[in-house]
Amino acid sequence: MLTSVDPDVIRVLGDPLRLKIVTLLARETLCTTHLVEETGAKQTNLSNHMKVLREAGLVETEPCGRFTYYRLKPEVLAGLSEQFADLAESARTAAENKRACP
Repeated sequence: MLTSVDPDVIRVLGDPLRLKIVTLLARETLCTTHLVEETGAKQTNLSNHMKVLREAGLVETEPCGRFTYYRLKPEVLAGLSEQFADLAESARTAAENKRACP
């Protein structure tokens, strides 16, 4: 079944730093300090990006003492992947369809 891809999630992942963060979190759960070290971003800038990722439902937090750990929500990414797979399948089928010009 063809579903539309959530434009907010695409917008969120369209930012190069957020995409790098998601790529890092796909490998391991990291705290803010680790993410600052890995990305070179300032802590305040990173925190703002993490807020956007949390609000989009891509990342969840785990408090650990004075640190906050972040991890991806794989089910959200899997759902996004399925939506793109549906679009690809629709595009394969639609290659045969051509609307006549008036």
